[in-house]
Amino acid sequence: MMADSVRTRPHRLQTLPRALALLLVALAGVFAAGQTLAAKPNVLILYADDLGYGDLRVNQPDSKIPTPNLNRLARQGMRFSDGHSSSGICTPSRYALLTGRHHWRDFHGIVNAFGSSVFAPDRLTLPEMLSRQGYDTAAIGKWHLGWDWAAIRRPGAKSSKQGRTQVWGFDAFDWTQSIPDGPLAHGFDHYFGDTVINFPPYAWIEDDRLVTPPDTMMDTTKWKPIKEGNWECRPGPMVSDWDPYQNIPTITRRGVDYLRSRKDTDKPFFLYFAFPSPHAPIIPNDRFDGKSGAGPYGDFVFETDDAVGQLLSALDESGQAENTIVVFTADNGPEKYAYARDEKYDHWSSSPFRGLKRDTYEGGHHVPFLVRWPGVTRPGSVNETLVSQIDLMATLANVVEFELPTDAAEDSHDLTPLLRGSTNPVRSTHVHNTRTNEYAIRDGKWLLVAAKNGYVSGRNAAWETKHQYPADDQQSVELYDMQTDIGQRNNVAKDHPEVVKRLQTLLAKIRQQGFSAPRLVDAE
Repeated sequence: MMADSVRTRPHRLQTLPRALALLLVALAGVFAAGQTLAAKPNVLILYADDLGYGDLRVNQPDSKIPTPNLNRLARQGMRFSDGHSSSGICTPSRYALLTGRHHWRDFHGIVNAFGSSVFAPDRLTLPEMLSRQGYDTAAIGKWHLGWDWAAIRRPGAKSSKQGRTQVWGFDAFDWTQSIPDGPLAHGFDHYFGDTVINFPPYAWIEDDRLVTPPDTMMDTTKWKPIKEGNWECRPGPMVSDWDPYQNIPTITRRGVDYLRSRKDTDKPFFLYFAFPSPHAPIIPNDRFDGKSGAGPYGDFVFETDDAVGQLLSALDESGQAENTIVVFTADNGPEKYAYARDEKYDHWSSSPFRGLKRDTYEGGHHVPFLVRWPGVTRPGSVNETLVSQIDLMATLANVVEFELPTDAAEDSHDLTPLLRGSTNPVRSTHVHNTRTNEYAIRDGKWLLVAAKNGYVSGRNAAWETKHQYPADDQQSVELYDMQTDIGQRNNVAKDHPEVVKRLQTLLAKIRQQGFSAPRLVDAE
């Protein structure tokens, strides 16, 4: 109101002493700027790891895993039933989400233990964009996008080999040094996590330094027994008292503390909270044992859902919930242990899809996708149009009024019309990829697997028999009508050669032109 009175009735200022008048004008300007800043919505991205679309009861009512907090989030916001990650594995999907660019334009695989950053120095990231618009930015949990570990490696340090794995000793690094080229080098003001739960170093990292230096080598015999599957942990440096079971509780406390700290600030924030779960090792804490009907994995998903509830409660306590966009999704589908879980518990994590993590079939990248934006998304709404995690960059650019340059977010589509209730698709095409030269392309109702089949994790004959899949027809490609065959059972490539050819041509074009974002296509 002060700003309005200053603008509409300036004659009153003329009766005041000049110094007081100038002070009131300055205060009005500060007030107006504060109002503009506060109006920008906060952003909270909750990113699960190896979570199946069918694990959430809101997606699959027959799921044997209770997910009450995620179900509630879906009821409070919008659920996208056709949401995708860029890849069927960890690092590429995270890169695509944080850049708005298909990972396969730059690389295909994951960052291995002590691997370098996948970000080019001049690549604009989502946190950098939001930082430029006045946001505080933080990442908590799994990183898996690389650091410059070589910068702190001691001169003359040598590694050994265990199978195909390169192993560094705990004394090979100067742990007192700052580790370059991590989250803080790519737009985040703060980081806390262990970079990757099953990769060394097994230690907490605060910003760009280890909290406690490793003093021994990984030894799984020091940990409580694994509850399902294998540890899947790469050998390397470890802090003596490291306990992987404390990963979720520790990062959740950090997330809760961060969100509660926003109570008394008007500056908008972006928190990227990346769970280590339900990725292997599957290690639900004891109080979650037996909480699901899908074994330890189901209990681990339930623990993840519980952590989501704690974070959302902290957001409520901060008073910021009504001005915060919350996104929940996952980097890819569930790990191959899902086959045994389906056999033992009759719970198919990828339901209703075929395929798992790594696969170019739907189960590899068709993931949970929930968005709550109070006052914008209609509570309990479901959007069935095709969307991608890659689209978050252009969407948030629109929200915060940031003009994306031509060399950024090259594949990102703006989802704000959908969030506001439109049912008109903003994208009709999406390219899926895990392995070099093996792609799937979706265009409208058609999906072409541009390879002999969509398996990367391997075929499971018993599962295919149980779910009534036909034998492999040995065709060079596979084509599916996703409107009538969401489970990808019937390859109709022979019946529609013209569609196969059109999609092959479209895939080649998208790969070669270097972009697919509408703003760049329209400007071409």
